[in-house]
Amino acid sequence: MESTGSVGEAPGGPRVLVVGGGIAGLGAAQRLCGHSAFPHLRVLEATARAGGRIRSERRFGGVVEVGAHWIHGPSRGNPVFQLAAEYGLLGEKELSEENQLVETGGHVGLPSVSYASSGASVSLQLVAEMATLFYGLIDQTREFLHAAETPVPSVGEYLKKEIGQHVAGWTEDEETRKLKLAVLNSFFNLECCVSGTHSMDLVALAPFGEYTVLPGLDCTFSKGYQGLTNCMMAALPEDTVVFEKPVKTIHWNGSFQEAAFPGETFPVSVECEDGDRFPAHHVIVTVPLGFLKEHLDTFFDPPLPAEKAEAIRKIGFGTNNKIFLEFEEPFWEPDCQLIQLVWEDTSPLEDAAPELQDAWFRKLIGFVVLPAFASVHVLCGFIAGLESEFMETLSDEEVLLCLTQVLRRVTAPDPVCGGSHTSHVLLHDARGSAVGMEGGRPPPQSVGPAGAAAQAEALAGPSLLCSTRVGGDFSLA
Repeated sequence: MESTGSVGEAPGGPRVLVVGGGIAGLGAAQRLCGHSAFPHLRVLEATARAGGRIRSERRFGGVVEVGAHWIHGPSRGNPVFQLAAEYGLLGEKELSEENQLVETGGHVGLPSVSYASSGASVSLQLVAEMATLFYGLIDQTREFLHAAETPVPSVGEYLKKEIGQHVAGWTEDEETRKLKLAVLNSFFNLECCVSGTHSMDLVALAPFGEYTVLPGLDCTFSKGYQGLTNCMMAALPEDTVVFEKPVKTIHWNGSFQEAAFPGETFPVSVECEDGDRFPAHHVIVTVPLGFLKEHLDTFFDPPLPAEKAEAIRKIGFGTNNKIFLEFEEPFWEPDCQLIQLVWEDTSPLEDAAPELQDAWFRKLIGFVVLPAFASVHVLCGFIAGLESEFMETLSDEEVLLCLTQVLRRVTAPDPVCGGSHTSHVLLHDARGSAVGMEGGRPPPQSVGPAGAAAQAEALAGPSLLCSTRVGGDFSLA
């Protein structure tokens, strides 16, 4: 952001402010600091830490990703991958040419096991068949990017229209047909997480192909994603980033004078919540889209041009939450990577909308198995949309009870958790909450309280909000 007037710049070079210390802000600062034309640079970060939605924490005896999780498409065309490789944050496997050439189509891999709500296991052959159908249709939706018109307005409507035509040709019995639709519904839930939306009906079909799919098998940081932003911070000159300095209003396109800079006039003055003001010739705004939506009317003075304000209002922004479950003993196989949940009475072709308090957990896509930390075993669940937001309103005990019941139900008749359970608070702060329980999987043919302990941590709140593909997703592809 800069003035359209003719206010001159300082003889020693322009003063530049970056608002926001997430990866976008740090990236901008890093690029500018490497250029001699920008000697006066500051980054204003609202919180006490840099990294934004990249946030790694030591939990469960290891490192877990509270925010960004994977590098999607880790190959030469991916700037995140390039930075991670430059800083030596990836292993030999992730850096291998073989790994970089894998074509995933931008799709999540198939589950290792699929549990139905009745407690039965779903055939992985059937799951693979439905995945081929679903992802094939997702690929088709990207072909409308440059089309003069689209057959329907949204991605969801297109998928359901095409699936309806396929269903008409299915020859299996009614029970199998219903199971196939239920599996497809679970893939819809998964795509809602990928796209950061409550429903694929809210994602426009025409621009869906703007999301660039890069080759490479998705990978993680063994020592935490935050190592990337830590390295970026270390590369900046000391005191470049000013922490705990939330910005209230950016006054721009004006002529401002500051006592600290006698004789100088600046086109921009950034006002902070604590009353401090920072004069600048140029301002780079990297705050989250959700923040812009919420504060659009007061964050800029004068207001942004109508076309920019309208773009901010129209770009979709949804909610994703992670749920971590810790077990002393795993109920999954050693080579298990992804556990899928399928609710057998659901279908993407039906617009059933049960009350959130009765069915919010059905939006849970399942669980990713995290690498084992010593003797601790952790699952990471993902949930998006209004159900995710509803979960944030529940108490620790309510979330804990519901998740325990879900696991008991889908793994019946050999339940994961059994016996009596006593919840206790592990963590509670303004950006998230955590719940815990005692209990676990009873030994075979045993009754009574379980001997193993399980803890469930539900991480919620603004720090995990994420946008649609248009605005970037929670894993920072």
